[in-house]
Amino acid sequence: MTDLSTVEERVAEAVGARLFTVLAWFPERRAMRRVYSNHPEQYPVGGEKTVEISAGWLRQCVELQQPYLGADRAAVRAVFADAGLIESLGCGAVINVPVVDDGRTLGALNILDAEGKYDEASVAAAVELAPLAVPALRKVVDAR
Repeated sequence: MTDLSTVEERVAEAVGARLFTVLAWFPERRAMRRVYSNHPEQYPVGGEKTVEISAGWLRQCVELQQPYLGADRAAVRAVFADAGLIESLGCGAVINVPVVDDGRTLGALNILDAEGKYDEASVAAAVELAPLAVPALRKVVDAR
């Protein structure tokens, strides 16, 4: 089984990431729980997002299972309530990729770096790597 630190390494090599977190999706509570973070002080494992999740982001990434590209600070601010903290880490661009297993959304990879760092090719590379997180997220989601 690929662990999430290996997923982080692969994403960092292929796409680049100053901030990398993985969220597990709990549909019965419409909540996302952080299960991995490379910045645990600012984004601790176990933290949950519910009401602060943008409805548009939730629909696109979780329900429609489509990646989200926020290529600049304005796009990040439009979707994330914690944009100030994100910017304080030197990040101004984000790629969110749903992790899907047999049609079921297990969670999302959250990949952030400097403004202007990502484009559609970056998104495509991240989408290719998302399946690596399936075993670890399946274990978390199915354990509930």
